[in-house]
Amino acid sequence: MRGVEDQQASLFSYVSLEERVPEDHPLRAVRALVDDALHQLQAHLDGLYPETGRPSIPPEYLLRASLLQILYAIRSERLLMEQLEYNLLFRWFVGLGIDDPVWNHSTFSKNRDRLLTTEVAQQLLQAVLKPARDRKLLSDEHFSVDGTLVEAWASMRSFRPVDEDDDDPTGGSNAGQDFHGERRSNATHRSRTDPGAKLFKKGPGKEAKLAYLGHVAIENRNGLVIQTELTPADGYAERDAAIAMLERMRGRHRITVAADKGYDARDFVRTLRHKLNATPHIAQNTGNRRSAIDGRTTRHPGFAASQRARKRVEEPFGWAKAFGLLRRPMLRGRAALEAWFTFHAAAYNLVRLRKLLMPGPA
Repeated sequence: MRGVEDQQASLFSYVSLEERVPEDHPLRAVRALVDDALHQLQAHLDGLYPETGRPSIPPEYLLRASLLQILYAIRSERLLMEQLEYNLLFRWFVGLGIDDPVWNHSTFSKNRDRLLTTEVAQQLLQAVLKPARDRKLLSDEHFSVDGTLVEAWASMRSFRPVDEDDDDPTGGSNAGQDFHGERRSNATHRSRTDPGAKLFKKGPGKEAKLAYLGHVAIENRNGLVIQTELTPADGYAERDAAIAMLERMRGRHRITVAADKGYDARDFVRTLRHKLNATPHIAQNTGNRRSAIDGRTTRHPGFAASQRARKRVEEPFGWAKAFGLLRRPMLRGRAALEAWFTFHAAAYNLVRLRKLLMPGPA
């Protein structure tokens, strides 16, 4: 028999948000991991807020919503608030009840700026990794490092001579300008929109962009990100960032560090061997000079194993740019971008850990 359409809304609902989310939904495992991580951060989060004054948006809501924005590639806070208004799954993940009001997008952004710091992001990343450490899913001996270009939220039109007057004589930021024949470099020009961004190209034949460089260190057992760094874009940034990340990881026993041929520099290899107690498993750059990696390293089977494993270091970059919001983040300034970059690393680890920790079929 044909059903009859009934558009009269019910006054009450007796089905909770918890019951509306399927038991096997992927976000359930992610939510459990996030809750465990936030429990570890309680003491630090308490220290960010004064004891008096008007209550702010709970930091747990802000951090869950930020991770949700990355996981579902929601481009703006305005769209995120719109989704939270009617998307029951998103409300459940953030922690909002079905009748709780959603914040104004500008209020959400101002409150989140307090948490969008490198320190909070790094602590969240390490807290997310704790279940993996407890279950021996992380290698403490074999690591890989690499970097990627992170485009700045600034146009080439904003890249102007340093000594030029701030007042734009051409009639505004959207006025036409002719850069033909003008030689521009980081020594003579800077972006008015994001002064920390540098003009940089990742490889030969590629266009130069205003950008930063994001760096990660992964462990080679399961490819989880354990350290991050974001630096100004220049030719030495990748090696300097790798040393900074490895110094934070340094332990008592010797480790191996795999990397591509861009890291094949004598000073970098010497630092790994003599200061960081690390064996450099770096791809040999035999183009126009002699490689700093010789047969003492390449003859061992572990070198070939590290070279195979190091290719997984590209996966966090690919995921963050294809499925996250890292292709061109709508943030300005190194501090905010570094925190956002680390939030992406934590989100990537959550996706990986959901698969690693999820029980297999009976």
